[in-house]
Amino acid sequence: MFQPKKKRPRIRKTMSGLIALTLLSSLVLPCVAEAEPMDPSQVKFADVSVQAGQSVHVPVTLKQPDYSAVTAYNMQIDYDSSVLEIVRITPKYVGGNYPSIVENNESNFHYKIDDEAGWVRIIWADLTAGEHPVPVEQQLFDIEVRAKNNAAPGTKKLTVNREDAEHWSFTNVDYENYTELSGGTITITAANSGGDNSGSTPTPNPGNSSGGGGGSVSPTSPVVTPVPSTPAVTKGVDIYVNGQKQEQSATASTSTVNNQVTTTVHVDNDKVINQIGSGLKTLLLPITGTGKGAVVGELNGKLVKTMEGSNAEVVIQTDSGTYTLPANQIQVDQILNQFGSTVPLEDITIQIAIVPSATSKQTAIQAAAGKLENTTVIAAPIDFEVKAIWNGQQVNVDRFNSYVERSITLPEGVDGLKITTGVVLQPDGSLLHVPTKVIKGNVQDSAIINSLTNSTYALIYHPATFSDVSSHWSRDDVQDLASRLIVQGTGENVFAPDRSITRAEFTAVLLRGLGLHSLRSTEAASFTDVKTGSWYEDEVQTAVSYGLISGYADDSFRPNSEISHAEALTIVSRAMKLVGLAQADASETTSLLSTYSDSAKVQAWAAEPVASAIKQELVQGADGKLMSDADISRAQSAAIVKRLLAKAGLI
Repeated sequence: MFQPKKKRPRIRKTMSGLIALTLLSSLVLPCVAEAEPMDPSQVKFADVSVQAGQSVHVPVTLKQPDYSAVTAYNMQIDYDSSVLEIVRITPKYVGGNYPSIVENNESNFHYKIDDEAGWVRIIWADLTAGEHPVPVEQQLFDIEVRAKNNAAPGTKKLTVNREDAEHWSFTNVDYENYTELSGGTITITAANSGGDNSGSTPTPNPGNSSGGGGGSVSPTSPVVTPVPSTPAVTKGVDIYVNGQKQEQSATASTSTVNNQVTTTVHVDNDKVINQIGSGLKTLLLPITGTGKGAVVGELNGKLVKTMEGSNAEVVIQTDSGTYTLPANQIQVDQILNQFGSTVPLEDITIQIAIVPSATSKQTAIQAAAGKLENTTVIAAPIDFEVKAIWNGQQVNVDRFNSYVERSITLPEGVDGLKITTGVVLQPDGSLLHVPTKVIKGNVQDSAIINSLTNSTYALIYHPATFSDVSSHWSRDDVQDLASRLIVQGTGENVFAPDRSITRAEFTAVLLRGLGLHSLRSTEAASFTDVKTGSWYEDEVQTAVSYGLISGYADDSFRPNSEISHAEALTIVSRAMKLVGLAQADASETTSLLSTYSDSAKVQAWAAEPVASAIKQELVQGADGKLMSDADISRAQSAAIVKRLLAKAGLI
């Protein structure tokens, strides 16, 4: 497993005399051949994605045993120069202060790029004889790689010949370190046209925090650096603090990247903090006149943290839509943990963006709508994004602890009545409901979407009717939820409103209504009767992650058993917490139940959930009875879910 002691690497003649001389002196370090490491160190090149014609940052990190201390390294990284080129190497660790080195205008970190031959050589050494070795876990340097304009879509690899000591050598004060290598895959996507941003860094899908939280930030990833095709034009803009205009407290720069016009608003963070102190409630960035262009609002972590302490929100208002984001949902502390707790908050850039969706996503949404009966896509889809950027690294904030509101402005002349719901594009290409309501405007109507995630959103018109509910009491509720893709029929034009519903079916309907389509936490269900590959497996897992369902004492869930009113309302009461509806307390429970003649039949475990549903007018009973032990029907389920969403202001 361990490499034997090797001779010090020779210097390539292609390197400059200064680099060669420095390398030679750098590698003359004390050495004790008998000492060997117990475990290998790990060097990792990040796996990244980049569009043809653009550049991307690839961080290179070292993780080593706590007893190890790398004092010099040397590597030659090879790449396919026909499609890739190295723009620059940026050191991230050079060691402590070296007065004599600075005085002599020398450096202990050198690199040389040969884009014709397709290699870059990086050399570093601790010239203090071991006083400033690389920390146990540290980013060594950053590689900025550019995919050439003619690069075809596909994958390329940054490689190292680790069998050649001239190409790969990590040295400890006491031994030559055995070091493993991973990563380095570069996925190249086609250059954009017509505003397609499909080549941007993909957003990971993490499991999120467990327990009562739910918000998350994605792991750090390299920042993709777009190349503007037009010079940026900058001008001063006004913003609003608590409704009061703050003149010249921000600047807006507009440039074009791959035919996509992007306006970036840079807030004067310190000026805003000084003006508002701790009294900030709303920071409004109104950016109009951009048409279908992308708009990005930029704040720093210090301002966001100040806003978080004031329970304030930031609002980005554009021609195509509005994003209203509470500062506490940005989760600055979690972002700081990703970058490192010592990073100054003012050095972290928070970007809140409203971006027209890539043409590839538009095509996918149209294709998905085409598979749904009687469905039309209304208006172009939009991406809502939140990113944190520091030192060439990016963290995506893509999940929240509570519902976050964004709106899509309908084109002039489009009637809001022609919108049945908003939908989110899934990775598998399907469209799923997100809670949506339409607001009438003087000139243009808007669709308000509430979601616990960031994603690509579109608006559809999907009217649905069923012949067997045309004269049923539940007609409006059932057909409304069917038009929102929340409930489905049992056959052609048939809903079967009076049929009972199973525990798995009720769970799925509630999740669709709430717009919960992915896990909130990594907590997994361990029910003995939830079969792998069953249609309800993902729904059960998601419901467990949000704390909506629990099983029986024998660790079963009984997915195919009919669900009673009491059981259904217990699940709904847990959803009430998620949407912010007040529940009945102990003193209210008795009085709320007492108005029904069969209240004594409500079991103790269901008393407060049933009373909470009564309090929020989600249930009304029939003939003065609750019938808590009776099976709930498909129509009753639809009515309860619709009332829940309406009461919470989500539809």
